[in-house]
Amino acid sequence: MNNSLAKKPGAWRMGSRSVRRAGRWFVFHASFFMLHFSAASQLRDVSAPDTERQITTAAHDHVLTNINCWSPDGRWLAYDTRSEGGAKFDGSSIEMVDTQEGRVRVLHRSRDGAGCGVVTFHPVNASVVFILGPENPASDWNYGFSRRRGVLVDVHRPGRIRAMDAMNYAPPFTPGALRGGSHVHVYSPDGQWLSFTYDDEILSRLDEAGEKAKGQRGAPAVSGAMPMGHDRNQRNVAVAAPFGPVRVARSHPRNHDGGFFCAVVTRTVNAPRPGSDEISRAFEEGWLGENGYVRADGARQRRALAFQGLVTAADGSRHAEVFVVDIPDDITRPGDAPLEGAATRRPAPPAGTAQRRLTFTDARKFPGVAAAPRHWLRSSPDGARIAFLMRDDAGVTQLWTISPNGGAPRQVTRLPHGIASAFSWNRDGTRIAAVIDGSVCVIDAASGAAARLTPRREPGDAPLELACVFSPDGAQIACLRRVMSQETGYTQIFTVRVPAPIPPPPNL
Repeated sequence: MNNSLAKKPGAWRMGSRSVRRAGRWFVFHASFFMLHFSAASQLRDVSAPDTERQITTAAHDHVLTNINCWSPDGRWLAYDTRSEGGAKFDGSSIEMVDTQEGRVRVLHRSRDGAGCGVVTFHPVNASVVFILGPENPASDWNYGFSRRRGVLVDVHRPGRIRAMDAMNYAPPFTPGALRGGSHVHVYSPDGQWLSFTYDDEILSRLDEAGEKAKGQRGAPAVSGAMPMGHDRNQRNVAVAAPFGPVRVARSHPRNHDGGFFCAVVTRTVNAPRPGSDEISRAFEEGWLGENGYVRADGARQRRALAFQGLVTAADGSRHAEVFVVDIPDDITRPGDAPLEGAATRRPAPPAGTAQRRLTFTDARKFPGVAAAPRHWLRSSPDGARIAFLMRDDAGVTQLWTISPNGGAPRQVTRLPHGIASAFSWNRDGTRIAAVIDGSVCVIDAASGAAARLTPRREPGDAPLELACVFSPDGAQIACLRRVMSQETGYTQIFTVRVPAPIPPPPNL
């Protein structure tokens, strides 16, 4: 004990009161902290018996796309019928189901051996877009990443497909046409443009020839080896704008015209320099905002895409980082190389595109965007936040956001269980839907607090990672679960009711 206090009882009494006050202050603030921490780190269970409804029952798989699976009026869900939860591209039809009455309408039925899948709605009009594989496939021309295309169907005119992208598989190459496969077509929020990933058939054939030649010379034919003298086929992000139609020469039996003008908007290189911002792959993109985003200079960028770019770290390892590409209003003007590419060169981005790296995670314990679950970057409706998944230092996959103008990423969730699915924002940007610990959950985008809307289910019975998608009004979430039927499991569509408001966490 301090001697000066021992000599002054009054001072000691004052010190005791201070200690007591400090203790009460500590208990109060510790309780407040624990309440906040509990809300942000635990999954509150707000499920109810009638929260979840099974919408489909037919004895085949039903596969939702992870965005724009709802019709604009929020009544219908579009899906495809690929087997094994979409792992095989053998879909025989594109369908939509009435979530109120269970009626099913077939929008397209496969013919001439062309599988179909990955369907999304137009955000305003009653139409859908989906992937179509090659008609009359042959041993030298069957379904593959570089041999697929996008087609459109008006829901009031089922069965009448229209080509979205023109295809040009042999010279002369045509600006606005692609030379390979397009995948996961998603309309911009205004319904004018589409984004998708792209693989180049011309370069893919050169890659195969190079690997075969290496094998014949006695060297191992390593998958992904870099043949000399030409660009490699590497996945890129492309867009389609309503500047068509685009007509191509009939220099190849698989060439066809298309209704939209297409352009590759990302830039990849064969071998990124370690520690640089160069990428060898661009994928899992998403439109920024309902009306773009506000740049650091205060100007509005009307069209931009966030995407994952595969970088090479300084130590030679590879991982994905978050990138943005700003897209000009006119994508018909070539930049530093031809839009249509050349016999040994990939298509080049239009003049005015600007590709930027946003995250720099090489030094983290677990660098890069999480590879699993597979997910697409998604922007808040105002365009101010790009959401993505990344592991924390404990290895748990958490939700993060970053501004399209860069800066430090913000960790949104601090959950003991990793996020286990693709995710979606609601229309006002306050909530995010995802599968966590065997449940469909909602996350408060501001606090990171999460709540279970469905009871926890064991693996095999839990909601699948493929889709967890808010309805346009935010009142429901569409998801998938595997349901046993006559000793066979089929992927079925469920909807989950979202309470409004979600009950607050209990006081400690």
